[in-house]
Amino acid sequence: MLTPAEEQGLSGLNLAGRVRQAFYRIPESALSDLMRRIQESAFERHLVYIRDGKIDTINVLACPLTVLSEQVAYVHSVSLTILRALKQLPEIYLQDFGVREILKIPEEEERWLFSCWGKSQQENDPVFGRLDALVDFTRPTWKQSLRFVEPNLSGIGGLHLVPTSERILAELVVPLLREQDSQLQLEVGQDMRDLLMQEVLDHSQAIGRPARTICFVEPKDGGSGTDEQEALARHFHDRFGLVVFHADPRELGLKDGEVYCGGALVDLAYRDYSVNDLLRLAEGGEGVESMRTLFLQNRMISSITAELDQKSCWEVFTDPVIASRYFSADERQIFRRHILWTRIVSDRKTTLPDGQSGGLLDFIRREHEYLVLKPNRSYGGHGVLLGHSMTQSEWDTAIESALKDGERWVVQQLASIPVYEFPVISPDGVVHAEPFHTVMGFAATKDGVSILGRASQKQVVNVALRGGICGVLRGHPVGGLQGPGRW
Repeated sequence: MLTPAEEQGLSGLNLAGRVRQAFYRIPESALSDLMRRIQESAFERHLVYIRDGKIDTINVLACPLTVLSEQVAYVHSVSLTILRALKQLPEIYLQDFGVREILKIPEEEERWLFSCWGKSQQENDPVFGRLDALVDFTRPTWKQSLRFVEPNLSGIGGLHLVPTSERILAELVVPLLREQDSQLQLEVGQDMRDLLMQEVLDHSQAIGRPARTICFVEPKDGGSGTDEQEALARHFHDRFGLVVFHADPRELGLKDGEVYCGGALVDLAYRDYSVNDLLRLAEGGEGVESMRTLFLQNRMISSITAELDQKSCWEVFTDPVIASRYFSADERQIFRRHILWTRIVSDRKTTLPDGQSGGLLDFIRREHEYLVLKPNRSYGGHGVLLGHSMTQSEWDTAIESALKDGERWVVQQLASIPVYEFPVISPDGVVHAEPFHTVMGFAATKDGVSILGRASQKQVVNVALRGGICGVLRGHPVGGLQGPGRW
């Protein structure tokens, strides 16, 4: 007899199969036109990545992935459990020197954490983050395939990309799929922007301050990255009637304990700016007291908690001794099932993935085909080294480099990366299928969860590394499969 989870996985497989079969039946000439219109719409709706000052349109893959409502509910529950645990880390950091060594941040950043963490943050800690994970919703064992790779707790990418790409697929692709299979019912997921705005409104109420004026803060002179904040500011103004600014920290001013932007008082701010970035501004003679005030007064989303955003958070959760001190049995069970074993690279003994204690460096050298090395606090997929793609000599050299690097590295279990075929157009205009690796990002709040799907033909999947967006649409179980189609 199948378990409920296995039945959900098979229903997910069935739904995905029906979608792909419907997609295969679209005439090739119509597919070519469809893929052209998708990219045109992506450009028109500002789905772009800036590389060294030049604008690239982000590739939106034409065939949507699908997820069932029961699967979304489980992912939502697990994500909230992990997010609540992450919010406990500042308190743990303050009292546990062992955890402080794992999550060590530079002295200046630490001073900001100590000074900006107080009673208000303890009672109402506004963190809007994204948890990156691997999962295959089409497997009977889909729950076991759900493995969280790393947290992203501040300035997360996808706020504009996700809902916009989903709507492009809903408008252009779903009608063609229903022409081929009238039983398909696909719809966009929860809008990540609405989840963020509800967090803003709830937090403003919790701290007793009206949300009249919101400021999106990010570096405006950066040469590379997604370009979302300006579009977000327009969206929130148009949809919610709020006064929304888009500013660099240097455009904020401080008067009588209040923060102003362009002469207007700022009630709350959403940041795509780390304390480390602010410290660099201060070193150059720029004032950062306005940003510090927003942290101190608990008017910043994400809060100072996000300064502990690093891959080594997973060591706190996957070390059984540490986890048993601070987390419940139910939380620890979620960690064991879904968080990848992760350790700061250093010469020491630790609990290994099999639960036994052993030398970390000996284990890393011996099991390199099943491990990944990553810079602890970097993002964008930069510096990730897959052990199975390296020779033993190359791997040993990488370990030595990691040990000497003052920025610190982590080693992590290698998890299976789901692979799906997506349509691409060859230089001669022929549509054919090619395999892509996929990674999910879950932005969860008490009100729901939004899913960011990314795909790449490289095993390190990130839009910064020229990966694409694969829209994840929510569907309903449908009848039996028919024979597979082909392009």
